[in-house]
Amino acid sequence: METPPSLIESMYEKVEAYGKTTLELSKYKAMEYMSIVITLFTSRLIVFIVLVLFVSFLSFGIALYLGDLLGKPYFGFLSVAVFYLVVAVVLFSSLHKWIKEPISDLLISQLDSDGIPGESRVEG
Repeated sequence: METPPSLIESMYEKVEAYGKTTLELSKYKAMEYMSIVITLFTSRLIVFIVLVLFVSFLSFGIALYLGDLLGKPYFGFLSVAVFYLVVAVVLFSSLHKWIKEPISDLLISQLDSDGIPGESRVEG
């Protein structure tokens, strides 16, 4: 049988090893979490940039086409600008319902620990 000092030392070593392992596991979980968030943000940013370029070129083409139909190029650009003004007013009037809530829900679901693959919660 071990003497009390060696038992305490053994217990201290086990607690110290447990603490180091827990700290290292927390670091790995944080790295995994950050990689998921950064990957999600980067992929969505790339898609957003491509869509902005597409809409820009499409708008420019439609403006030139409408300008050709209306006889003056600036009429086409004016028509496209008025269209975007109407879209902006509609989006602004329903900003909370169509934009803020879905984005907030997406961020919350991604930041929730259930959103990290491979991690399971133990309920008790």
